[in-house]
Amino acid sequence: LGTLSELNEQLMGTSFLAQNSNKKSVTLNTKSPEGKEIFKKLAKDADVLVENFRPGVMERLGLSYDVLKEINPGLIYCAISGFGQTGPDAHKPAYDQIIQGLSGEMAVNGDERLNPLRAGFPVCDSVGGLNGAFAIMAALYHRERTGEGQFIDIAMLDSIMPLMGWVAANLLMAKQEPVPMGNDNFTAAPSGVFRTGDGHINIAANKQEQWESVCDALNLPELKTDSRFQKRDVRKQNRKELTPLLEAKLAERGTQEWVELLNASGVPSGAILSLKDALQQPQIKHRKALKDVPVEGVGTIPLFTLTAKFEQTPGDITSPPPRLSAHTAEVLAGIGITKDELAALKTKQVI
Repeated sequence: LGTLSELNEQLMGTSFLAQNSNKKSVTLNTKSPEGKEIFKKLAKDADVLVENFRPGVMERLGLSYDVLKEINPGLIYCAISGFGQTGPDAHKPAYDQIIQGLSGEMAVNGDERLNPLRAGFPVCDSVGGLNGAFAIMAALYHRERTGEGQFIDIAMLDSIMPLMGWVAANLLMAKQEPVPMGNDNFTAAPSGVFRTGDGHINIAANKQEQWESVCDALNLPELKTDSRFQKRDVRKQNRKELTPLLEAKLAERGTQEWVELLNASGVPSGAILSLKDALQQPQIKHRKALKDVPVEGVGTIPLFTLTAKFEQTPGDITSPPPRLSAHTAEVLAGIGITKDELAALKTKQVI
């Protein structure tokens, strides 16, 4: 998948390239008897197995957790699906956008004019994977203490809803239905996007003292004593009156000047960048967030590095995204398959 058709034709689309460094690629026809046996041999010494088929697929292949745990009792088997392994919706197909809609996430995006609104990247896919990774780490720790493997059932729908945090909590506890508020923050005011003399600025004055600092930085001391804006809850109710007063003052200077002034006053603020500009920030370069990686047949491409910076065990990109089946011979040799057997498997289209 990606915007470059020539890479898609090579099965090396930009989405694949972005997510598959430091991995090996093996092809295996698990519908064939030989493929099933090879899969079981690989599972015998595996620490973790992750699959994202619809529930029932691995069972029909004869490769379910119940089968594999007999071969490897310490196996941690993580199944990630749209709705989970059980329940009335378990067998429904799902992509990220479907889960965004069913989770309520799209309903709280946008504003009165543009709603519902999908997030601009596959947030449900991403959080499902992250949730799976956290769960696997916990299961590995349990196995280290007990020797026991286990089955982990991850649903994208389950994973995204708690991520909405206070948005969901307001409904669950205060019975307050969330409404789309565009770029405004429901919890505070002024907290959102505001026009400046040359663009826009994010301001998050979430505390009373930060609100007062905004008034001082903008030289609007009268707003501190205005009954419409004195207290947090009242400011939220009157944000439509407050915003034009602030924007009239913000229009006198450019975004960067206000960012520096407000941050110096203890008010979190920042410019709103395009992704292209965001990647050029000195802080991103300082953190070495990107690394140029040569990929055979593709060229040198920039890839995101490990976001966690480990003091004792730093991570790095040590191998590029692989071609399809690039490591099949290597991996199968590791479980005792000879060159002649490998050739026979190719002839039978098992690999």
